[in-house]
This record gives sequence, structure tokens and C-alpha cells, in this order.
Amino acid sequence: MKNFRAAALAGLAALLLAACGGSDPYIPGSGSPAGAPTTKGSFTAVVSFGDSLSDLGTYAPATSLTGDGQPPYFGGKWTTNGPGATVWVENLAAALGIVVTPAEVGFAGQSVLCPAAAVNPALASSCTGYGQGGSRVTDPNGLGKAGGALTVPVKTQIANHLARYGSFKDSDLIFVWAGHNDIFVQFGIFGAKAAQIQAQAAAGQIPEDQAKNLLLEAQLAAQEAMKQVAIELGGYIKKEILGKGGKYVAVVNLVDIAATPFSSVVPAAAQPVLTTLSEIFNLWLRDEMTGQPVQWVDAMALFKELRADSARFTNVTVPACDAAKIAAITGGAVTDGTSLFCNATPGVPFNGLRDGADVQRWLFADGVHPTTGGHKATSDEFAKALAAFGWI
Repeated sequence: MKNFRAAALAGLAALLLAACGGSDPYIPGSGSPAGAPTTKGSFTAVVSFGDSLSDLGTYAPATSLTGDGQPPYFGGKWTTNGPGATVWVENLAAALGIVVTPAEVGFAGQSVLCPAAAVNPALASSCTGYGQGGSRVTDPNGLGKAGGALTVPVKTQIANHLARYGSFKDSDLIFVWAGHNDIFVQFGIFGAKAAQIQAQAAAGQIPEDQAKNLLLEAQLAAQEAMKQVAIELGGYIKKEILGKGGKYVAVVNLVDIAATPFSSVVPAAAQPVLTTLSEIFNLWLRDEMTGQPVQWVDAMALFKELRADSARFTNVTVPACDAAKIAAITGGAVTDGTSLFCNATPGVPFNGLRDGADVQRWLFADGVHPTTGGHKATSDEFAKALAAFGWI
């Protein structure tokens, strides 16, 4: 499988060339956004759409210490939870003097819209953090949906904002960062097909050449699906955000999933498939943003830089959260080490941190999500990007 990524990209290029009649020199994704504001914004709200990387605590009730969905909660965010544990959206908003809270909090079929408003009516306008763990771009059946996660897709997240406010305001700082869960879904489909094909080949039911072709077809199908998702997200940005008043819009591309600790549980031969799916999505989303008045934030390049920054991070390969400890804390209900249930408070019985882990100097909390320090580094770099745009 080691040559599948090159073969798949070559196959895709051939398909594109054929679709263009073989002579069109245009290369998808080679263009750039254009026309976004270059002046500082007078921001009153940070509006974020996406998945677990931007989740401000949607599933906190699932981490109730009393087990009844009520506070206190020992987790709730995909990071190293505990006092002072914030994700990049909160950090960036705080730097601008803005409060942002979850648009919805709940689990297992029950949820509350804008819960901050119930605590303090003055916070009613702060509930603009729409990102939810497990959410996909369009499909409501996100990761964890069957287990009780809300997984409201980005399409609906945007619709919910418009239903509440009618449109976007010039004073909204808007972020769109989504697509990672669609990669996991498509990679899972590919993996299941690959396992079946390899089993058939090993049993002598199909010849090796046919197995290689079938594997390539499976990867191309996953890539085509990611292309379609990127086009859909681009359409929502153009029609439902820009078309409904969005002025300061930052579109963030996907990180390379193969360069996270998650890749350690993926066969080495399949890791390039993960990278390719990220790249295909990013290519087609950028293509959709060509000529559009948005700014592009390159998270794939950013996380590559963070992994190489040994002065900032001493560990970029091992998750700070301990899967065995989290399994014990949750009575065996959670065995994958997800940072949603990881608390880093020293001395408490529900501390799920790995011995010796440093939430500021280790980059990853679990297989794909940043630690508190990782989120701080992300928000710092995003702030630099906004400054470079002239927005802040």
C-alpha cells in the first residue's frame, strides 16, 4: 500500500484532466481568497463553527461527578480539563475582551440552548460557540451519535445561528474549522474495505493485482467523498455566512491526522491515506474559497511547526491523558483515553493525566486533541494570523 497515495493522487489528476478535456491548465486549489477586509474590526462576538477542536463544553453533562448529568463536572472539553483549562476559541475571545460560551450543552437526547443565559441573562449574546465533538460538515450522524452525542453538523450550526440572529454582523469574528470527523468516517469505510480485500487476497480468492486495484478504488472513493464534503462546506460559507452578512470570516484548513498520536494505532501502510484525505479536503475547500472575501488559516502548516518547536513542546508524540486511568475513573465505560474525560487537577481522584505529563509542554491531550498548552499555542498563532490580516 505504500505507493497508493502517489497512485491515488495521480489517478485524481488524470480524472481532473479528463474532465477538463485534457488541455485546461487550471489546477484546483491553486487560487486564493480575495477581497476580505484589511482593516481592524470592532468585534463584539466570536462565532465559531466546527467540531471537537472548537467545542467549549457541549458534553460536560456526560462527565458529571454525581452521574446524573448535573454539575460538578470533571471534564467536558477535548483537552486537559481542570481549573484554567480553555480551548483556543476561548483564549482568542478573551484576548479581545469577549466572552464566548457554548451554543448548546447536553447529552443522551437532552440539551439546553445557551445555558449561560440561565446563569446570567447578560451572557445571552455570548452563546456563539457552535462547535461540537463528533460533528461532521453535513451529515447529522456524527461520531458518537449512537452513544448520545449531539453531533449537530456545521450546516445546522450555521442555520441555528441565523435562526437566532437573522444574519451575521460586521462586528462578528467568524471561524469555520471542520471536516476532521468526515475524515475519520471515510477512513473507517476505507479501512473496512481494505481489510476485506486483503483477507480475500490472503485466502487466494482474488489475485494480487486485483487486490491492488480494489484498494486503489477504495481510496479514490474516500477521496471523492472528502472532495464532496469540502465543496459542501465551501457552499455553506459562501451562501449562508458571506451571503448572510458575514464580513470577517476566517476559514481554517484541516490538520494532518497522520501526524498526530492517533496514527500510532493505524498501520504504517495506511497512514499516507490519512494524509491524502486531509490534503484532498484542503485542496477542494481552498478551491471553493478562490476569489471569496475570506482569510485562509493554514492549520496543517501550523501544527507541523508546533510539532517541530522543541522549545515550546517537549513531547509531541505521546498523549498526556492516560487511557487506563480514564477507564478506571469511568468504571470501564470509556476505554479509548479521550480527553473529554481527562482531568488534570493535581491530587483529585478523577485526575486522568499520565504520570509525568505536562499540560503546558506536551502538545497532545489524546490521539488528536491539544492539551491546555497546545490550545494556547494554537490561539496565539491564530491571533498572529489575524494581526497579519489587519483584523486586530
